Amino acid sequence: MEILVTVALVVLLVGLILLGLASSANSRREQLRTAARLTAIEQKLDAVVGHLGITVREREQPEVLRLIFADQRVAAIKAYRDETGATLLEAKNAVDAMAARHGR
Repeated sequence: MEILVTVALVVLLVGLILLGLASSANSRREQLRTAARLTAIEQKLDAVVGHLGITVREREQPEVLRLIFADQRVAAIKAYRDETGATLLEAKNAVDAMAARHGR
């Protein structure tokens, strides 16, 4: 009898683990799908803004500016990425643009 209970508990535990893994995979897949859709929307919005000739100024983060003025460009890029979620290239370009606007 104890063996049957033990086997049932093991089967239940394995089932719960597999269910958790499947749920995690679906969640990750949904995150990737959402990220791809958001990227497509951003690209379309950038195209519309560019077509209309609108200049959109990014909000300048005080910590990033402090690091730029302290000549800590790599730390500024990291801080920008942490605050905005930008890619490395996007963060580098944004920090370079901020530095240029402030004569750095």
